[in-house]
Amino acid sequence: MSVAQQAQSVIMGTIPGADPAAARAYMTGGFGGFILMGGNVPETPAQLKELTTALTVDPTLPPLIATDEEGGIVKRLPWDDLPSAKTLKGAPPADAQQAFAARAQLLADAGVDVNFGIVADVPRESSSFIYSRALGTDPDAASERVAAAVQGEHGTVMSTLKHFPGHGAAPGDSHHVIPSTAEPLEQWRTSDAKPFEAGISAGAELLMFGHLAYTAVDAAPASLSARWHEIARDDLGFDGVMITDDLGMLQSSGIPAYRDPVQNSVAALAAGNDMVLLVAGSDAQTAPQVAAGIVAAVQDGRLPAQRLQDAAEHVAALRLEIAARER
Repeated sequence: MSVAQQAQSVIMGTIPGADPAAARAYMTGGFGGFILMGGNVPETPAQLKELTTALTVDPTLPPLIATDEEGGIVKRLPWDDLPSAKTLKGAPPADAQQAFAARAQLLADAGVDVNFGIVADVPRESSSFIYSRALGTDPDAASERVAAAVQGEHGTVMSTLKHFPGHGAAPGDSHHVIPSTAEPLEQWRTSDAKPFEAGISAGAELLMFGHLAYTAVDAAPASLSARWHEIARDDLGFDGVMITDDLGMLQSSGIPAYRDPVQNSVAALAAGNDMVLLVAGSDAQTAPQVAAGIVAAVQDGRLPAQRLQDAAEHVAALRLEIAARER
């Protein structure tokens, strides 16, 4: 790949609507992924399959087609009536495996390859915005159900663990602010880390980095922190694709330093992410602008060329695996 192609390939974006022709035109930009939001999902599985088919411009290197299908309050498929974390957190782990196996099949049947659906956060309080979406209310219970969910999805869709390193210790909703905590790293290792370790051991292919700051480790949000990416790779042994949570959320925080989506994307890749996710505030022009900005950052030295190449290779490996499955 050229530098421009690498830059395009590490972007997962979206556009409004469910028009297959518009979606295909967007994906001719060479982007490595597309996230289906609620407005992208038509009324029937057959219509969604038509859309996801249109997203694949080159069948030898298909894009990562993803969505947030947790079940319950966060789902994109109207026909998904399977149990969600709200009930699974109080049920045996086998129930989580069964629910996510069935959910994965719904996604695969509709042409979705990647599920951003496994919440590995351990909320401290029932008032937390993530509480109803978490698979457990203590590290051990969450670990069992996270591993079971990954096992359920295995071989059907790619599993994603979110939101690393964990919302539990950091109060606040990262859609609007940068939640923070002073929890020390050693305490994290014995608590919030456990479900992520369990999911990685079970074979999760993607790890989503949250916009939350563990200030004892790094003042920057984990999504922009080289230290947290080192911890995931070196300490937890994760060798899959690291992806940001929606970078539009950083802009929504109102912090001036995170006003520019291009700058956020470059910083996220430099920190160690393999893919940047662009949703809130994005339109058909955002991803091309970000791709051009990534190329410029390589050219002026802000983003090492080897870092971009490594990211593109990680993403390409998953895309090639999807191609092999679909033969």
